[in-house]
Amino acid sequence: GSPGKAGCPTKMPVALVDLLAAHQLKEAILLALLQRHQTGEGAHVHVSLMAAAVSSLANQATGYLVAGHVPQRMGSDHPSICPYGTVFYDQDDLPIILAVGSDAQFRSLCKILGQDELANSERFASNEQRVANRQELLPRLTSAISEVKRDQLLKELRRSKVPAGAIADMATVFKTKEAQAMVLRDAKMLGLRQVAWDGHQCQRLTKLPGFGENTWEILTQD
Repeated sequence: GSPGKAGCPTKMPVALVDLLAAHQLKEAILLALLQRHQTGEGAHVHVSLMAAAVSSLANQATGYLVAGHVPQRMGSDHPSICPYGTVFYDQDDLPIILAVGSDAQFRSLCKILGQDELANSERFASNEQRVANRQELLPRLTSAISEVKRDQLLKELRRSKVPAGAIADMATVFKTKEAQAMVLRDAKMLGLRQVAWDGHQCQRLTKLPGFGENTWEILTQD
């Protein structure tokens, strides 16, 4: 959610926990099938939305369980890496996100932006220092990035192996060949495939079913 007292919790734009629960259930079913194949015994599997959500907390849960740290709302900022996840805007107000995960990447970023004094400052020399002083660092990066073109900046960042990316809207996403490869098409409708890996079997997906098309077939199965 948005940081500060004026901010509020924010709902995810997709039903992410539902999707995570579905993936947990899929893995459980696959393991049950493997067990049946190996031992001849079946299994009953159960997945809850709550358990799926808790299992996905990853580093946030680790921080609480190990150090007792209760995460606070920070927008898209990473709690323990900086600058990582923060959204900046170029001179044309186009959004860009950084994922600077090492001191060497930070020095490269500063060099590209012409901000060598940031790289040389003891206040930002290590990730620990950058996290502690993020309220000073982020406005300075915001100012520097607002003076450059996003495409040129991304080109230079890629050349220097500094992780970063342009934030795209849905129309831009589906102009990419990667997204187009995920679209299922037939004469009547479009859909989005939920199988994101490549493979021989994956390329033989059947057409999209119509509403109620397979109801009788399913209900009359032995």
